[in-house]
Amino acid sequence: MTLTRRHILTSGLAGSLAALLPVPGLRHLAFAQAGAAPRPLLIVLHQRGGCDGLNLISPADDPHFIEARASELRVLTDGADAGHALANGPAPNIDFRLHPAAGGMAELYQSGQLAVIHAAGLTDSTRSHFVATDMIEHGVGDAASLDRTQTGWLMRSLRSGGGAGVTAVSAAGSPSGELAGLTGTLAVPDLGGGLAPAGGPQVLAVLQHLYAQGESRAAIAGRQALAAMGVIDARLPRDPKGQLIAYKPDDAAHYDPAQDFARPLKTVAQLIKLEIGLEAATVDIGGWDTHEYQPGRFKSAVEKLSNGLTAFWNDLSPYHDRMIVVMVTEFGRRLRSNKSTGTDHGRAGVMAVLGGKVRGGRFYGPWPGLEADKLDEGVDLAVATDYRRVLTEILEMQRGKRLDAVFANYAYPGPLGLFGDRPPPKA
Repeated sequence: MTLTRRHILTSGLAGSLAALLPVPGLRHLAFAQAGAAPRPLLIVLHQRGGCDGLNLISPADDPHFIEARASELRVLTDGADAGHALANGPAPNIDFRLHPAAGGMAELYQSGQLAVIHAAGLTDSTRSHFVATDMIEHGVGDAASLDRTQTGWLMRSLRSGGGAGVTAVSAAGSPSGELAGLTGTLAVPDLGGGLAPAGGPQVLAVLQHLYAQGESRAAIAGRQALAAMGVIDARLPRDPKGQLIAYKPDDAAHYDPAQDFARPLKTVAQLIKLEIGLEAATVDIGGWDTHEYQPGRFKSAVEKLSNGLTAFWNDLSPYHDRMIVVMVTEFGRRLRSNKSTGTDHGRAGVMAVLGGKVRGGRFYGPWPGLEADKLDEGVDLAVATDYRRVLTEILEMQRGKRLDAVFANYAYPGPLGLFGDRPPPKA
């Protein structure tokens, strides 16, 4: 048969080859044999679109917040729609409440496995989705640094770790920017149909022949992508007739309430259980760019997020002590709601960290306040915790050593205490 561009795009190689080829948005990929030793697992969960942290976790009884926001864009303290009270808030005189649709997240917080960092984010003042996302994915603090930083922060941390196997995966159609430049990464949106090239053995044979010769970057990428896909596909369970057996989560895990967010989470959970040497994964959940009609749209997104996190956590109980999930968004939303029952691009948002070794059930980092003289440019919740501080603490806890090269030109002020009293990392 003739191999066409469409065959490549539908074969599952598109995301894999995109990890190497040197054109904008495409990233490096290589494959190594899977290692047997357990390694730390870091899952980066992106809330794409700019999540309104003040609606997710509200300073519910703050008079400045009440004055600035329509009631449907706040979490209430009483009534049928009251939010979940969160102990150990960052300001003892303020009642911080989690959105009422986030019951699963509230349980994880109350059980001491989920920690919250409010007023966190980029120190740069951009309100561009694209620029802010690029900065966070590349681990920089300002737009000018993007010209000097071609790799993702997660790539730099994993390279320092020296892992083997299919080290990192994006549960999406293309690799996330955090993995830019990393060898051993794949884009795997779904495993329901396996991970062999579409078209069966004939297409696989053509692709193998196409990439069998040559040392160009494209040829190397093709061979490595096919090898990685083959290892994963071979480990997927099949019945005696060779048909794929549908993934069966742990009995305590219920993904259906997470709706479309369930698919990437189940993909990552399944890859973790295949023991292919996975150390990191990125997962996206959209729906947070709420300029208008926010109440219903936001509630739906929160339900997916909360239900998905809960199912994922319950599905992976044997991995809790070596697994960390960190939640990040490109920026928060304005303090004052707009005339379309929504919120516009703002500054600080909310980060959250989930894990078996996380000292959860509390907030970390200072609360800057919502008084007029405390707001960023007079309109936004100010960033009180640089997102890189949270990520640095996570990486150094997992690796047990200093990783100064991951976030260049960032003066790390030390840990927030997310993991309790631990000895400082080795230099």
